[in-house]
Amino acid sequence: MSEMKAFDFQAWSHQQLALIEQSLDLWVPHEIGGSLGSSMRYAALGGGKRLRPLLCLAARHSMRLLGEVGHESPCLDQAALRAACACELIHSYSLVHDDMPCMDDDVLRRGQPTVHVKFGQAMALLCGDSLQALAFEILTPSESLVPSRVQALLCKLLSQAAGHAGMAGGQAVDLQSVGVVLTQAQLQAMHAMKTGALLQASVMMGASCSHEGALSESLQTSLLTYANALGLAFQVVDDILDVVSDTQTLGKTVGKDAAHDKPTFVSLLGLDGAQAHAQTLHQQAHEALLATGLKDVRALGALADLVIKRKS
Repeated sequence: MSEMKAFDFQAWSHQQLALIEQSLDLWVPHEIGGSLGSSMRYAALGGGKRLRPLLCLAARHSMRLLGEVGHESPCLDQAALRAACACELIHSYSLVHDDMPCMDDDVLRRGQPTVHVKFGQAMALLCGDSLQALAFEILTPSESLVPSRVQALLCKLLSQAAGHAGMAGGQAVDLQSVGVVLTQAQLQAMHAMKTGALLQASVMMGASCSHEGALSESLQTSLLTYANALGLAFQVVDDILDVVSDTQTLGKTVGKDAAHDKPTFVSLLGLDGAQAHAQTLHQQAHEALLATGLKDVRALGALADLVIKRKS
């Protein structure tokens, strides 16, 4: 019990965030192709919660030394850091494209003008494309830094989460759902793809940076259950904040879902119902962590708490 109380999530996350920012600053290029480098850095280094990379590193933290020998840990730590930054780059690219006039048509992101507003639509399109490609470049360094088997697995997990069966597919469903009344099951299925898939991949990529064969079927199932619950909780809270918060606090335009007649958990369940559903998902996430049998899941648990309590 004393060991559990000794964990300082704020200190841990501060250390991890510093490492993430340092790595992104190193890996995202400066001036290339006119303003392409500037637009990429503007999109990727412009703030944000960094939830996805933190989930990745928290999962690695929980798995660290499980079945490892001494020489493996540095390579697997490097793999997890690269996976964390790759997830954030995919997330950043998705925001750039989602904000464009052909998609959600938003002019504000993280309290700043969106990329297409600042750099133009053509450059925003290229910026998103380049961030996506860079994510996979970062995942595939030399064999001496990250074992090829780990590289291949990380690329597979990220590509599946980002593509037609994940984030991009979910966005397509979202675009087609404007003005359509969805059931709760349909709404959850859409957000499991659009939002949840990349959050899930962040957890599984971090956990996969472990000794070969360390992930049992039961462990994978529990981690997936945790990630699915957390991903849905994130979206439910997002829908709630779109109703109860303000543009300055959120750093993006509020009320757009209702204005565009998009289905949300609030429109389906009501505000009280959505808040209750978020709490249920939060509890499911913690129960799934207990079911993993891992000795230290405190960072993952703290991130689930952060998702529920967030104000932006």
